[in-house]
Amino acid sequence: MPTSLPDRTESAGEGAPVAYAYKASLIGSAHRFELTDAGLSWTIGGRSGVWNYADISAVKLSYRPTSMQAQRFRADIDNAKGGRIAILSVSWQTAALMAPQDHGYRDFIVELHRRMQTAGSKAVLTGGLGPKTYTAALALLACLAVAMTGLFVRALLTAEWTGALFLVGFAFLFVWQVGGFIRRNRPRRYSFDDLPDALLP
Repeated sequence: MPTSLPDRTESAGEGAPVAYAYKASLIGSAHRFELTDAGLSWTIGGRSGVWNYADISAVKLSYRPTSMQAQRFRADIDNAKGGRIAILSVSWQTAALMAPQDHGYRDFIVELHRRMQTAGSKAVLTGGLGPKTYTAALALLACLAVAMTGLFVRALLTAEWTGALFLVGFAFLFVWQVGGFIRRNRPRRYSFDDLPDALLP
C-alpha cells in the first residue's frame, strides 16, 4: 500500500518547525521539507541540507497542470550558493493517481515567505513563465487563433455546419484550458506582502 502524505503542514505553534512532504514519483522516498529556526531544511533522496532564510536568493512560483492533475503548482527555490530545490503541490499515490495537497502546500509556501521576510531576505520573488517563454506562447496562440478562424469561416462558406460547431466547441475548450494556464502564468514580480493568489492553490 502506498504511503499517504498529509494534506497539511505540521506545526506545533508560533516559531515551531513547519513540515511538508510530497512524492515526486512512485519510486523512491518522499521529498521532505521543514521550516525551522535555523532555516529551510530539506531531504531529497540521499541528499539533505539546511538553507538559512537570508541565503535564499530567489523564489519562483508557477502553475504547472498535467493531464493527471489540473491543479498543480510549483515553487522553485534558489540558494545563493547555486543550489535549487522544487516543491510541488501534488504527490504520487498510485500509478494512476496524483493526489493534491493544496492546503499543506499553500500554508508551507506562505510561511516560508513570512520567515524569509522576518530574516531580512533580499530574494528575487517572481511568478509565472519567463518573459521570452510567455511571449512565444502568446505568439503560438495567436497563430492558432488565426488558423482556427480561417477554418471556421471556410466551414460557414461551404455550409459545413457540423465542422463549424466542432470548431466552436474546440475553441471554447482550448480557451478554458490553455487560456487559464496563460493567465495564471503571466510573468510578474511580487513582494513578501503580496503573494500572487493565482499561483497558489
